[in-house]
Amino acid sequence: MARRTKEEAAATRDRILDAAEQLFAEHGVSRTTLQHIATAAGVTRGAIYWHFDDKVALFNAMIERVVMPLEMALGEMDGSDPLRDLREHMMAGLRVTVEDERARRVFEIASLKMEIVGELDAARLRRHDSMQSWKARFEERIKRAIALGTVRADVNPRAAALGMWSLEEGLIRNWLFDPASFDLLEVGAQAIDAQISGLRA
Repeated sequence: MARRTKEEAAATRDRILDAAEQLFAEHGVSRTTLQHIATAAGVTRGAIYWHFDDKVALFNAMIERVVMPLEMALGEMDGSDPLRDLREHMMAGLRVTVEDERARRVFEIASLKMEIVGELDAARLRRHDSMQSWKARFEERIKRAIALGTVRADVNPRAAALGMWSLEEGLIRNWLFDPASFDLLEVGAQAIDAQISGLRA
């Protein structure tokens, strides 16, 4: 009986998150109320508060259900070509965007369909931390590539890492505005290759 109750609670929580994700995508975060979410999920507002402290907690739980394209872990590199490893990491982020509908929708909500003010300022802090972590990891790999002689010695690793972040995020955001306007994987590969070739020694 306890197991069934636990499973039912988990199912209700998922139903709430599914409804929130759908409504946030359709109407934006600020225009979606907890009552809207409760109605769409077929639960009471009390049920939402049983699972989440507030809309911010619900929003954060929705994000934590997916691996965001720009928050993917940078895998271990084999050491022979750090730039190849960075390219593969960037391409993996583009592939997640194209192939994982939930990750794409949540990234779109977090990037394009919310105002980062007031109670949702926590989302800005999360994005800032994610960006700093991503750039630090890329900067480290670029420094290794300079030490190996595969990247020019005059390259500023911090600036190069920022450029790679800006390229990756810009490609994804522009594609989300109009997915039919270009092939994210094909054009993304071309843009990433062009940027990386500009760093090579």
